[in-house]
Amino acid sequence: MRYNEIQQNLKKSPKTWLITGAAGFIGSNLLEKLLRLNQNVVGLDNFSTGYRRNLDEVEALVSKSQWDNFKFMEGDICNIHDCQIAANGCDYILHQAALGSVPRSVENPVATNDTNITGFLNMLIAGRDACVKSFTYAASSATYGDHPTLPKVEENIGNPLSPYAVTKYVNELYAQVFSTTYGFDSIGLRYFNVFGARQDPNGAYAAVIPKWISSVIKGDQLFINGDGETTRDFSYIDNVVQANILAATATNEVKNNVFNVAVGESITLNELYRFIQESLEFRGVNVSLSPQYRDFRKGDVRHSLADISKAKILLHYAPKYNVNNGLNKSILWYLSHFDENH
Repeated sequence: MRYNEIQQNLKKSPKTWLITGAAGFIGSNLLEKLLRLNQNVVGLDNFSTGYRRNLDEVEALVSKSQWDNFKFMEGDICNIHDCQIAANGCDYILHQAALGSVPRSVENPVATNDTNITGFLNMLIAGRDACVKSFTYAASSATYGDHPTLPKVEENIGNPLSPYAVTKYVNELYAQVFSTTYGFDSIGLRYFNVFGARQDPNGAYAAVIPKWISSVIKGDQLFINGDGETTRDFSYIDNVVQANILAATATNEVKNNVFNVAVGESITLNELYRFIQESLEFRGVNVSLSPQYRDFRKGDVRHSLADISKAKILLHYAPKYNVNNGLNKSILWYLSHFDENH
């Protein structure tokens, strides 16, 4: 498997990586993986949505010598000087920092634009000027917008349905322009509903899986938006980590591309709830409240399913986890960290 081969090569010849958003959910999982591979990592984060506890947990999971390979910089991608300092001397950039959440972007489009567009442009400039070997960035399935066809194929997108979707599409346009204008190629990874350990279950913009798991464990009321027949292609975090490492180390011929990162299977929100309920009950959690249904959210896509054949062929992407075994691993993590997240 290509992924295993790349990991072995990285261990033999460590590189220097910059992770923006290193204290966040996806960023901290990338950090953990790269440190386990004995890589040198620079982390940049302003803690707007990330947490020091995520970095603390990574430190506890790796060896002291591996942790010593990590340099953290508290800074903001909206400040180009911070981006340039962080990128200097790095081989690879994994740009994960962003303001996620469709509802957040509907409520505050200016903040979403500042971080996701200005911040992205700053990082492109910093990566270009530092002559990094590769630049991999978090794109989004939100870019497909109102395009009706399933599964979603990279070349066919519709009109964006939220300010967040606009910003992620603009990222792809800027990446294309930097390729044609400056010869600086990058790879965008269109994430489809990523979930897993260290994803924040709290707050108004929490993603559905951590929010539901936490609600059931605490005995709180759980809400389903719409009729529950909305479908999503949920991807466990380890699949996303794999895709980032494959993209960062891809050959030049593969760059200047975007790829779907998902499993290629979709489930309804009703099915998702039943799995979480049954899995927690199996582990001794008493599920006392039935979910309540409420209105659909503004800007939400009704159905989502990825075609991942392009990533399989060009990146050798081979997702290891489907939604069920990924959920089981996630639930175990939330149960073991209940006091911290409560």
